[in-house]
Amino acid sequence: MAHETFQIGDLTAVIGDNEAYNGHRAGYNGVHRLTHRTNPKSLFTVAGLNLEHIFDGEQELRGDNKVFFEPRHAPMTFTKISESEAELHQPPTPTFHLESWTRFKLVAPHYIDMTFRCKPHQHAFTHGYIGLFWATYIDAPENKSIYFRDGTGWVQLCTQTHYDESTVLHVNDKTELKFAPNTRPALFKSLSPLRFSDPLYYGFFGSHQYILMFDRTDGIRFSHSPSGGGPPSATQTAWDWQFIIPDYEVAQEYGYRARVAYRERCSRDEVFQEYKNWRATLK
Repeated sequence: MAHETFQIGDLTAVIGDNEAYNGHRAGYNGVHRLTHRTNPKSLFTVAGLNLEHIFDGEQELRGDNKVFFEPRHAPMTFTKISESEAELHQPPTPTFHLESWTRFKLVAPHYIDMTFRCKPHQHAFTHGYIGLFWATYIDAPENKSIYFRDGTGWVQLCTQTHYDESTVLHVNDKTELKFAPNTRPALFKSLSPLRFSDPLYYGFFGSHQYILMFDRTDGIRFSHSPSGGGPPSATQTAWDWQFIIPDYEVAQEYGYRARVAYRERCSRDEVFQEYKNWRATLK
């Protein structure tokens, strides 16, 4: 079993590993489809909440696409835990020797809770940090922007082209990542002058709203592409994020928790209340 359909509350989600099947391309793990009771069109194209890159600023930039997109190509297994929950497990990968577990749980009325854990098995990261990148491919939103708070109010971000000032850091993020010079471009290499204060952002999908929130600011970075890697005319938009571990120990576990709210449109006050309500439940 490489995928399964889950229906809880207003949401129906197909969750699966990297295997291809009818209607789904190989290499895209995570939530393959997500629909709302009042909108039968999937929010995602190929996938959302998709672990796409492991990076250290060197090997993935000098290697081929199997290294650049190592989570797409390395073996991964899918386990259905319950009628509302599933887990993806990726054993230590060939290049970075990073093992990971991603658990998804649907929660009524319109949430997906995600818990990510990882464990480095070797000192395989050239510049001493672990970089992880998730992609969420949105299916032709009329408004490609994401919105987040910067400490003074709400900020709108829509990058002009792929790789153009793509990554937003937290206001207190002072970590400077090293990257090999004269190597391929990447969203995680290109920094925006904007900064976020609270670990959440949202975007619009027709009459619906996608909200992504995190349990921490440490290590979290937002990323955006107006074309999902395609030409500027491409309608697929990427609302992405990263998790940076500046220093790591072999065999030590690292991770974070996130929540997606996919609901009918609401006010900014309601968006922030969603975040505060969820954070209050975390232990």
